Amino acid sequence: MSPGPRAPRLVRPLLVAFLAVTAVDLAGLLAGSHTAHLVAKPLLMPLLAAYAAARGGPRLLVAALLCGWGGDVLLMPGADAAFLAGMGLFAAGHVCYLRLFGRARASLPAGLGYAVALAVFVVLLWPDLPGGMRVPLTCYSLLLTTMAWRAGALGRWAGAGGALFLLSDALIATGIAAWPRLPAHDFWVMLTYAAAQYLLTAGVLGSRDGASPAAAGADRAGGGVRV
Repeated sequence: MSPGPRAPRLVRPLLVAFLAVTAVDLAGLLAGSHTAHLVAKPLLMPLLAAYAAARGGPRLLVAALLCGWGGDVLLMPGADAAFLAGMGLFAAGHVCYLRLFGRARASLPAGLGYAVALAVFVVLLWPDLPGGMRVPLTCYSLLLTTMAWRAGALGRWAGAGGALFLLSDALIATGIAAWPRLPAHDFWVMLTYAAAQYLLTAGVLGSRDGASPAAAGADRAGGGVRV
């Protein structure tokens, strides 16, 4: 969990690159450009991980983001085996996040709300899931929901990131169950996912730096300038 070396000169370019590639991916999804998505999606988490490393972020944060990158790549083919492997990598990323959150206290009412939401969602989704996906998805959902709840212990930025991660994966799960999809379904999946990973990153870095929630996503460069 110790922080890595800082590279202040790379912070701004890496953050701008992450935001630009995110915009390309989302625009490609809206435009129906599968090629843009294939090119942009695998670049997102490596850029965000490099940004976190440049800010001297904890190794567990970088590991969580790289697990997300592996999951992103494995989920792209659409095969069941690759999907399960990708889900396993995302699960490993959630474990990294949970270790980062440590023993900081999270809201008990929020935890109860997440537990009720998870139970209702699983009960409703279960009959429509493929048989081989039911148990793995339920176990993964429990881990993800725990991460989303515990993220709130680091403040509202990380808490919002955890909630958006849960929403993004819930949208994926409804697609697996062949429930009706939102218009531009993949766009909303990627928008909530990219925002979730960024907000979790900002929350972890802000908590480490002792920053206020409003400044948690910013970074100090020379002369006190924040990105």
